[in-house]
Amino acid sequence: MIPVKGYAGKKVAVLGLGRSGLATARALLAGEAEPLLWDDSPEARAKAEAEGFTCTDLTRASAFDGVAALITSPGIPHLYPNPNKVIARALEAGIPVDNDIGLFFRSYAGPEWDNFETTPRVVCVTGSNGKSTTTALIHHILDVSGRPTQMAGNIGRGVLDIDPATDGEVVVLELSSYQTDLARSLTPDVAVFTNLSPDHLDRHNGLGGYFAAKRRLFAEGGPDRAVVGVDEVEGRFLANQLAEGPQDDRVIRISSGTKLEDFAWSVFARKGFLAEWRRGKQVASIDLRGVAGLPGAHNHQNACAAYAACRSLGIAPKLIEGAFHSFAGLPHRSQLIGEKAGVKFINDSKATNVDSAAKALQAFPKIRWIAGGLGKDGGIAGLVPYLGSVQKAYLIGHSARDFALELGATPYEICETMARAVERAAAEAQAGEVVLLAPAAASFDQYPNFEKRGEDFTALVKAIL
Repeated sequence: MIPVKGYAGKKVAVLGLGRSGLATARALLAGEAEPLLWDDSPEARAKAEAEGFTCTDLTRASAFDGVAALITSPGIPHLYPNPNKVIARALEAGIPVDNDIGLFFRSYAGPEWDNFETTPRVVCVTGSNGKSTTTALIHHILDVSGRPTQMAGNIGRGVLDIDPATDGEVVVLELSSYQTDLARSLTPDVAVFTNLSPDHLDRHNGLGGYFAAKRRLFAEGGPDRAVVGVDEVEGRFLANQLAEGPQDDRVIRISSGTKLEDFAWSVFARKGFLAEWRRGKQVASIDLRGVAGLPGAHNHQNACAAYAACRSLGIAPKLIEGAFHSFAGLPHRSQLIGEKAGVKFINDSKATNVDSAAKALQAFPKIRWIAGGLGKDGGIAGLVPYLGSVQKAYLIGHSARDFALELGATPYEICETMARAVERAAAEAQAGEVVLLAPAAASFDQYPNFEKRGEDFTALVKAIL
């Protein structure tokens, strides 16, 4: 646990009592603050009270009397489409609003660091797609290389729930736009921007607000090193804003598909090969084609991001290459479940939007595609250019019939349920084909989250295998 600093003897309100909220309450208590907890859910309040915390109704008019700050969970809207009523009251009263990420950055360093031989570092990863894989891959490379490391944030543990730093340790944090948008302190040593595609637009009042939330990770504290994906205009703009010119090696540009030879430091992947360039010369190369845990161009971009972050921490290319081959990948992200009679079954339940589904569809030559769920604005019209590899689509969930209308000449079958889709796709798949779950939709019509959807697919496939 990281005890929160700066609030000893003060009342601090905590709104939202999920994983991050309870970790925040414990860390505040460890820092000798007085946490005042609230959640609209009686079940969440009961769980907090079972830990010995006292819940205080923050919706009362006098709730913020004597309160020094309000710490809110990332899933609670603080601005768009409308602020939560508790947050709105704090804003009206001038009470500082923060989240656990902001508390982490103000509390992580301590006087014991003066005795360390190597100062601990923090690497933060944000972007639209690939954040989790990139974060886990950086953590894996560091671990294999013998560097002490912890992983937290939007993946794994809450940031305040990790252990205090050890000598030379590297903490790797995955940060969503919800987390970067509100944190009052953002001071990573290395910051990574993977890519940008439309998502969470209601929460950020459009694509510009969404990008602005991501950009705060680089603009608020100014990382020592920035790793920036430049395959979209937003990434190119961000890299341009951060660098003094093309020869500024504080910015490492990365790409999947584009040569980047004219910059002080770049990492790019083309035709399955990763290349590192420094000041006009190639200094390292890795063949990614045989890396089982990183299939497809989108994962090659993740590999470039992780490689660049680890190189900036001094990890040698050969160590990184070896770690790539031992990386098993993450559940629900291009995860190979198994193979039978020459047919592979891939779980990419995390492909909840058009952009991530497009990347999955480009990763394999012949696909039996399971898609559908609770469709997002715009449907799947953006996937039409990537349907050439789809032998047939098997559509499930609330938006199945809407998706069918956008498939053009691609064969499809309305299956409604995952069980029916897996049964039909497995029965019709031929050797050399892939049965791919890449829904291009949210899961909430049939499952509580994308993990449960992926687990259902995995269980059904394993029964077949």
